[in-house]
Amino acid sequence: MTDKHGDIRREYNFESLSKTDLHTDPLMQFGAWLDQALAAELVDATAMTLATADGTGRPSARIVLLKHHDDQGLVFYSDYGSQKAADLNANPSAELLFYWREFSRQVRVHGQVEKLSREASEAYFQTRPRGSQLSALASKQSQPISSREELEAQLEPWQDADALPTPEQWGGYRLRPQRWEFWQGRDNRLHDRLVYEPAGQHWLITRLQP
Repeated sequence: MTDKHGDIRREYNFESLSKTDLHTDPLMQFGAWLDQALAAELVDATAMTLATADGTGRPSARIVLLKHHDDQGLVFYSDYGSQKAADLNANPSAELLFYWREFSRQVRVHGQVEKLSREASEAYFQTRPRGSQLSALASKQSQPISSREELEAQLEPWQDADALPTPEQWGGYRLRPQRWEFWQGRDNRLHDRLVYEPAGQHWLITRLQP
């Protein structure tokens, strides 16, 4: 097999990004970019990579879905027995990464992660499609299982239930941003990278070299 990966490349030339283009509040800037991705009906526009590290510093990353964002932070949901949950229990510092290929854009968000209240988690669970509720009840996320058949069998006790309870080991997390980076791809790899970091009651915006 011949390795041709080194020949794979493309130019990034959607548009430029300067300090004057940015909102002074990174949450507002993020909302504008997310709204643009949603309006364009990009596939999985709310998908984000969640990067965590365990107590020894071993990193781990996976795709999760953004379910809410406001001035308190960015919210996602998970099983509290999962690997990501174990990482966050040991080390609540994490980073989120959004990538919108069609716009040649990335957003990195670093911060501290905390659990949502039980009330908030239960309220969201009741809005989920029934199939998603069933899978949360049946699956012990990240734990070994012998077969697909055994996994599907774990759905059976809940199949005929009229109302499904929120699992005790399932709920929400909120990442409270401490640093934002907005990345806009440019020609010849001279990308635009603008970082927001807190400075008192405001955010300091700094351009980084690509």
